[in-house]
Amino acid sequence: MTPIIAIPATVLLVYRAYSKKSLTPGGLLAAALTAIAHAIHPWNLPFVLLVVFFLAGTRATHVKENVKAGLTLRASGSSGGEGPRNHVQVLANSLMASILTLLHAYQLRSRQNALVASAGDDAAGSFCFAWGGDLLVVGIIANYACVAADTLSSELGILAKGQPRLITSLTFRKVPRGTNGGVTLTGLAAGLLGSIVIVTTSMLFLPFCTDETAGALGGGAPWSGEQQRALVLGLTTWGFLGSVLDSVLGGLFQRSVKDVRSGKIVEGEGGLRVLVSEDAKTRHPERRSDPGARFRAAVFDGEGEAAVEDTYSPSAEVDVNPFRYDSRTRRRRPSFGDERPTRVAESGRDLLDNNDVNFLMAVTMSVGAMAVAAWYWQVPLSSAFPVSV
Repeated sequence: MTPIIAIPATVLLVYRAYSKKSLTPGGLLAAALTAIAHAIHPWNLPFVLLVVFFLAGTRATHVKENVKAGLTLRASGSSGGEGPRNHVQVLANSLMASILTLLHAYQLRSRQNALVASAGDDAAGSFCFAWGGDLLVVGIIANYACVAADTLSSELGILAKGQPRLITSLTFRKVPRGTNGGVTLTGLAAGLLGSIVIVTTSMLFLPFCTDETAGALGGGAPWSGEQQRALVLGLTTWGFLGSVLDSVLGGLFQRSVKDVRSGKIVEGEGGLRVLVSEDAKTRHPERRSDPGARFRAAVFDGEGEAAVEDTYSPSAEVDVNPFRYDSRTRRRRPSFGDERPTRVAESGRDLLDNNDVNFLMAVTMSVGAMAVAAWYWQVPLSSAFPVSV
């Protein structure tokens, strides 16, 4: 991408994120570095896909934002909703695409250097996208098709009229809104829409090889209309499957924590894990016998009122929980009895957080798309990493 376009576009992208408070300071830095990595590529495609994904994702986030904020809870105890994304969340969605973009940029420049060495400084190659080649391009498009599908599915699916159903449950049982692995028809349709947006954009900005470029240096086999339609259908379907895979991974390996009082899912700040009572007791067994230490830990760990309630014990000699009055002890007591937790695990296992799931999905689907394209085109997967022509 030419610097005269890349530099102001990057500045505008970062400024918009700053003005809309879409990203934290760390997120802004990660977004700027990601934009630079995409702008280095000779084609406009990678940078355009990054911009389209960012704009579509932030727009979906702000759709009925006030309504979505009341559907879940934050770990601090306040209303839920998506806050500014941090650097980890930015990289979880774009790091794989950045790596593939830099590799493909190096590949194209290596080809150009090889042509200059063989044909002289006046050599002018087209370096177009040929039928049956450039697997890295397929991986880049697949990455953004999948993360866009997942983002729109999450942000719009939670607004569905029907209650989500757990995709990893044999009975597809109903779960609270915001549960990892919970899917709705609205969410699936939104995921398909996100994939269509990215793939359509790709078709507009891909420099396809044509009959005119077939004989040029660096040119490749031209595309037919049927071949382009096959690429569109394959990548759109792959992006949709990426959102489904994200739901499966989330349902299996990411624990969803439910607030017992409200029945709402508790969301961790920045996509991180949410603690339940058993976590604190397991990590800090001394809190079982020291109510004061447990109270202080609940306050300083930032778990909010729910965690403070769980620190109460009727045998405590100090008043550590002033939330409900107990006539026998002249203290207030928790709403759900002695030592009863106010947060419970709704589904999943506590192996990955949301950022881990997103990154694992992006890597799996990007590499998988390149593998499928290599099989379909009957070319070795190693051809994605040549140094010279």
